[in-house]
Parts: sequence; C-alpha cells; structure tokens
Amino acid sequence: MSAINIEIKARCFHPEKVEAFLLEAGARYVGLDTQKDTYFEVPSGRLKLRQGAIENNLIFYHRANGEGPKTSHFYLSPVSDGESLETLLSAALSVKIVVEKHRKIFFIEHTKFHIDEVPGLGSFVEIEVSNLHHPDLTRSGMESDCNRYMEALGIAPDHLIAYSYSDLLLDKM
Repeated sequence: MSAINIEIKARCFHPEKVEAFLLEAGARYVGLDTQKDTYFEVPSGRLKLRQGAIENNLIFYHRANGEGPKTSHFYLSPVSDGESLETLLSAALSVKIVVEKHRKIFFIEHTKFHIDEVPGLGSFVEIEVSNLHHPDLTRSGMESDCNRYMEALGIAPDHLIAYSYSDLLLDKM
C-alpha cells in the first residue's frame, strides 16, 4: 500500500513532558515497542525491515533529508515472520545498518507520535501525519497538522533533525 507522511524528527529533552501533553490531549497510547530496523542497500530510497512486539513491517520509502516538516512517500507491507524475511533479504541484499530503539507509540486521529530512545543517540520525538488510512487528507492539511503539533509540543527549529537514525548512526561509525 502506498501513502505519504508529513513528518518531523526532533531531539526530545523532556520525554515525560511530551508524553503528559499527548495523554492530556486525548492521545491513544498503543504501547512501548522495542524495535529492530534492518536497513538494506538499495539503488534508491530506503528499504527497512521493522521487527517489534507491536509493529512488524517491510517499509520502502523516499524522503529527502532536511529539517522541518518533510514529505515521505512510502510503501508498507505487514510482516508475519520477520526473522525469515530478514534472512531472505540479507541473502539477497547487503545490510546497511541495524537500528534498535525503544519507542512509545501514540495516536491523535490520523497523526502518529513516537517518543524514541535510541542507544548511542539519545531521546527523540517524531510526528507523522499520514494519509495511509485517510486518503482524503490533503498535503497542505497534513503540513498544517504537523506544524500545529510542533508548536504545541514546543519543538524549536534547532531541535529538528534532518536525518534518519540510520544516517546518524552511520555518521558515528
């Protein structure tokens, strides 16, 4: 299934305050997921296999690096046997990097929030406004929602991260 996100990633200096805001705003807490994202070498875009207790998907996406709300065009396929798929993909493609994280997942309507702890990188908050289950959403409406939540959470421009966790970890190698 193909969809788009308007999304940001930012340093999170007070994860407990972000969580309190989300719960006070009526967010639905999905749970804490320990996730392993295995990124594979592909000619363009990014291909990752996400394995966790809550989310298990094969995800292919195109997203330009840049600060501020950015558009991600993605394809998502649920996975029932992540270990077997990881073995198959690792045999066919080179593994670029593996990212492990602890992620608290929340939803307010069509907006997904992550509070992430990434070993070696720190704490982050992500906002993803998606048309995955709401194809009637417009890009401008999605951007507006993303900006509104950034403001509500007090995310300053200098907190924004332009790169993915995989890029940040690769830069540390």
